[in-house]
Amino acid sequence: MSYNKLIIYTDGGARGNPGPAGIGAVIYDEQKNIVAEISEYIGETTNNQAEYKAVIAAIEKAKKLGAQELDFYLDSELVVRQLNREYKVKNNGLAPLFVQVYNAVLSFKKVSFSHIRREMNKEADRLVNLAIDAKTNSRK
Repeated sequence: MSYNKLIIYTDGGARGNPGPAGIGAVIYDEQKNIVAEISEYIGETTNNQAEYKAVIAAIEKAKKLGAQELDFYLDSELVVRQLNREYKVKNNGLAPLFVQVYNAVLSFKKVSFSHIRREMNKEADRLVNLAIDAKTNSRK
């Protein structure tokens, strides 16, 4: 099945900064049905790097789903402003991730990035915490 447009909520987080990190994404079709979820432990990294990696993972999933347009919603104002080219990417750890996102979105007709309040992103945040908890609990 392929989709014209997908609505994607992503989140990334690290416990400690840097620290054990995870990514989460909830991908909806235009009728607000969940078509995919991502919950993955990504190792030790920073919060902002995790935010970018969540976007990258969601873009890869959207490509597999055959989407033409993507509407992203993130609770990281910094990452949204960077992706919308309102802020320059000055951090050496974020610059290659920004380039990866920039190149990946070229294969879509339209991609938008919008900032939302944290309360509006609870499902993606839950998936981040599930991934980190699963990894950190398995070490105990």
